[in-house]
Amino acid sequence: MTFSVHGLAVSRGIAIGRAVIVASSRVDVAHYFVQAGEVQSEIDRLRHARNAVAEEILKVQQSLSDLESTDAHPELTALLDVHLMLLQDEQLTSGVKHWIVDRHYNAEWALTTQLEVIARQFDEMEDLYLRERKADLEQVVERMLRVMRGVSSPVAGGARPVHDHTTEVPLVLIAHDLSPADMLQFKQSVFAGFVTDVGGKTSHTAIVARSMDIPAVVGARSASHLVKQDDWVIIDGDAGVVLVDPSPILLAEYGFKQRQGEVERERLSRLKNTPAVTLDGQKIELLANIEQPEDAAAALKAGAVGVGLFRSEFLFMGRNGKLPDEEEQYQAYRRAVDGMQGLPVTIRTVDVGADKPLDRGASRAGDDHLNPALGLRAIRWSLSEPSMFLAQLRAILRAAAHGPVNLLIPMLAHASEIRQSLALVNRAREQLTTAGVPQGVVKLGAMIEVPAAALTIPLFLRHFDFLSVGTNDLIQYTLAIDRADEAVSHLYDPVHPAVLHLLAGTIEQCRAQGKGVSVCGEMAGDVTLTRLLLGLGLRSFSMHPSQILAVKQQILRCDTGRLQTWAQSVLAAEDPAALMVD
Repeated sequence: MTFSVHGLAVSRGIAIGRAVIVASSRVDVAHYFVQAGEVQSEIDRLRHARNAVAEEILKVQQSLSDLESTDAHPELTALLDVHLMLLQDEQLTSGVKHWIVDRHYNAEWALTTQLEVIARQFDEMEDLYLRERKADLEQVVERMLRVMRGVSSPVAGGARPVHDHTTEVPLVLIAHDLSPADMLQFKQSVFAGFVTDVGGKTSHTAIVARSMDIPAVVGARSASHLVKQDDWVIIDGDAGVVLVDPSPILLAEYGFKQRQGEVERERLSRLKNTPAVTLDGQKIELLANIEQPEDAAAALKAGAVGVGLFRSEFLFMGRNGKLPDEEEQYQAYRRAVDGMQGLPVTIRTVDVGADKPLDRGASRAGDDHLNPALGLRAIRWSLSEPSMFLAQLRAILRAAAHGPVNLLIPMLAHASEIRQSLALVNRAREQLTTAGVPQGVVKLGAMIEVPAAALTIPLFLRHFDFLSVGTNDLIQYTLAIDRADEAVSHLYDPVHPAVLHLLAGTIEQCRAQGKGVSVCGEMAGDVTLTRLLLGLGLRSFSMHPSQILAVKQQILRCDTGRLQTWAQSVLAAEDPAALMVD
């Protein structure tokens, strides 16, 4: 009998095939106490597992470097680096040793116990993306457990379908979760799509899936338990739905949709070199959001005309409080600038805070706060650590000597914060000048993420060359909800009248002053909102590279003159969503 499982749509397309089930290896971890004389041997088992996983990841990285440039995915390289850093994390290794030495837990029990301790810390984080990094730690532990149990990677061969026709019938993978290393093997396998129980739209699994353009649904809860080995499965990556044991009619219907999708992707690929210009001649700037310098290749491949958001905090992740110094940051920023081949790169200063584990060893960045969402994060933390902030500013200014760079400051809300930030930028310039170190000219920008900022735009326009609206946080703070809290997630509404008025006012005032304004949050890459944003006057969109061509297609079909009147009616409506239907 046909039934459906709902999750999050993270990578478009339709996949149809037989299910290969990969259950979590943690469900049957042995729990027992060891004798005092066995403590060292348990620690040795743990060390062996860690080294084996590290060697496995290094081999995958080497295989990546051996691939042709068209097949090498920079996202995977960055994610594998994160997993290597997690393997060496002091909190993980010392914590596991504590459970073995002090409590005499066996190695597997100690490892999963420490995972739960750290996982709770991740769950308390305010930032959605960094909260989802818990999945990466779970994947690292999962791989260590497999080594200790003598089980291979699920994609590499740990799971096999029941039927004997693997070369004739498409296969889809149903798993609790997939690591970046698994994803590489997945790319080279016969699997046509995948579903995971856990994960979010900004999880590593989702990011890699989008970069590879693989149909995928994550966060499908108990899919790996509900779906049986060898079931026929349809993955609708557009709707976030998994259909199990579909009827012949459904198979035919989705087979047709699958063929339609293939034709549409081919059509979209032809738009790469087509200028993003509306029917009435308005030129639209389509930029890319990136997390690592190597992501520049994907941005160029998608036809981006620059980087609208380089999230520099990813250079600070998983380092146990040992922050990247000026030279390391400079080299990373320079690689991004060089990678964009003369196109502009907007680098956002570090957006982490007291609730982020990567900074637990760094001064006050490890302090606890009653409400992390309202605590010492983004520019607030940077201003509290001026030496760190100055090092980052100098690195960005130095990178600007190699190509066009914009410097973007996050989460500003007060005039005092603006003055302090600009004073430190000037000091960084002076320090480089005094030392005789080459630097470039940068445009200065501010993120509009807090309602207080959106309501005082004239203040920002007096001090900055451009503004960038972070709609994810702006929506969250305006509506007073945690977008990751399932109890209130249905209230997270991009077209709430209050959100639209703040957004429209920001765009209007920037354009009146001749200052640049872009949207770099999820709204920019949502094709259902492209017409509305154009009608409100937005001319610069920054999004994940995989979304650029679909948004460009929408732009090419629009007449901004006609959209203007419609957008104003949406803005004036009590229920804007009702007017958003074509």
